[in-house]
Amino acid sequence: MEPTELREPPLAGDEVATLLGSLERQRRTFAWKCGGLDGEDLGRRLGPSAITLGGLIKHLALVEEYTLGTKFLGEPLGPPWVGLGLEEDPDAEWRTGATESADELWALWRHAVARSREIVARTLAEGGLDALSPGPWPTDRRPSLRRVLIDLIEEYARHVGHADLLRESIDGLVGEDPPDDLPV
Repeated sequence: MEPTELREPPLAGDEVATLLGSLERQRRTFAWKCGGLDGEDLGRRLGPSAITLGGLIKHLALVEEYTLGTKFLGEPLGPPWVGLGLEEDPDAEWRTGATESADELWALWRHAVARSREIVARTLAEGGLDALSPGPWPTDRRPSLRRVLIDLIEEYARHVGHADLLRESIDGLVGEDPPDDLPV
């Protein structure tokens, strides 16, 4: 089964389907909580926090690229991350994401998700969840795909909560489950 066909983890599936289903549910919920808004709404803040939905979209696009492309595969970050100034300003994606258009942000996120899905599918076909990163993390240890997927699920779960609060403050949208026909 393709990851894009998964809407949630199966009730009694194997480990791969459970992990990918959980990740896809987090992605879909995130897309639902941030979807259908214009750039102005994506730049709104809640209270003193600098977090915006636009910043979250761009941050999670970077997380997708960094977690699977850089941390797992060992590839350097490419455009648009190079030149964004992440070395000098670790919050650059948050700051710039608050001012970019909804179309630009969604295109960036969808591209990153598609690339991540390709990396996961290729790695599963070649070595399964036990496949180790071809290059070491900064600690000289090599993570498995299983560990990287757990990290990605954790990152999404944290930020889906942020998106939930921000979206409710913008237009009152609440709920736990995105519509079944939501494309991601």
